[in-house]
Amino acid sequence: MASIRRTLSPAYHDRSYQNGAGFSSPSNKFLPNGNSKHFSSSTHLPFLSTAVNVVYRKGWRRSFSRCLFFFLIGFVFGITPFGHIDTDIQAKDFAFPELKPPHVNLQFDDQMVTSVSLGVKPRLQEQKEVMDLIEPLKQLIVVTPTYNRGFQAYFLNRLGQVLRLVKPPLVWIVVEEKAASFETAEILRKTGVMYRHVVCTLNSSNVKDRGVHQRNAALEHIERHKLDGIVFFADDDNVYTLELFESLGTISRFGTWPVAMLAQSKNKAILEGPVCNASQVIGWNTNEKSKRLRMFHVDMSGFAFNSTLLWDPKRWGRPFSNLIRQLDTVEGFQETTFIEQVVGDESQMEGIPPGCSRIMNWHLHLDSGNLVYPKGWLLEKNLEVTLPIK
Repeated sequence: MASIRRTLSPAYHDRSYQNGAGFSSPSNKFLPNGNSKHFSSSTHLPFLSTAVNVVYRKGWRRSFSRCLFFFLIGFVFGITPFGHIDTDIQAKDFAFPELKPPHVNLQFDDQMVTSVSLGVKPRLQEQKEVMDLIEPLKQLIVVTPTYNRGFQAYFLNRLGQVLRLVKPPLVWIVVEEKAASFETAEILRKTGVMYRHVVCTLNSSNVKDRGVHQRNAALEHIERHKLDGIVFFADDDNVYTLELFESLGTISRFGTWPVAMLAQSKNKAILEGPVCNASQVIGWNTNEKSKRLRMFHVDMSGFAFNSTLLWDPKRWGRPFSNLIRQLDTVEGFQETTFIEQVVGDESQMEGIPPGCSRIMNWHLHLDSGNLVYPKGWLLEKNLEVTLPIK
């Protein structure tokens, strides 16, 4: 049987043991089965046994005393001043700065406050004034008479492609005779321009009279529906610039501009239209002696007017309310007789662009004779061969 011999601490040297009884160590309480013989340092947990022996040999009071001693030393060093400290510390050094409102000179009178302005109203008024200066774009009412002929599809497509580039609002009134053809309606749908397909019920075999009746049908449509905008007669065989349609929105009552025309002989060009000082009309350009008797030397596509002249004559101070229509007169005088119903003289006209120094449309007289398109613009039979393939 193994036994453990321990050296008694000085506290136990003076004790006598009776009857040969041994002493009981406090460490035996922590040993298994209350017997130390079963806890061998050589065979079971040597580290734990050594730690327990050290604690109870030296005592826990000695360890606690040392910890308390070092704690007190650290506390004393912590509160001991080792440098110069400004002892003149007052409460004002830690006080927050006093916040005072700015000085206001108050005068107590018997006045009453009737309104309070927060600076919002002037800004809103300023924005409103700016919006008032920006006028909305006027609607353009483009009137185009057309009929079945060789270049009809080409002319309508060309004019439609120009109109689709114009800033809205714009309405294109296309007038046909007798009935609205499917071919014309198909072209108008493909252009993407807002249009109205109008039919002129008056039948005329004369080309000159046909155009007059078609334009009058468009004027009647504008007057009946009270369309508000700038009316412009744009024949489909003319060539127009985008600048022209952009300039029409500046017209107040009646505007005019020069038009370049190719003579019937196709060997010279003719300039017809106003001579302007800024926007004031002071004269006319014309090269045809037969037209010098006219009051206004303007081409049919060389002027535009406000549509309210048709259905609201009181707005413009017109003393009479007769219908404004084109007259079936001698060729070359249709324009001037119509303009005489709209304005009294050149003082009521506006020249565009300022100075009337730019040509914005051309009249080329590209007629195709009596050639007409077949139904649906499709040929049922092949054309005759002029050069056979070898």
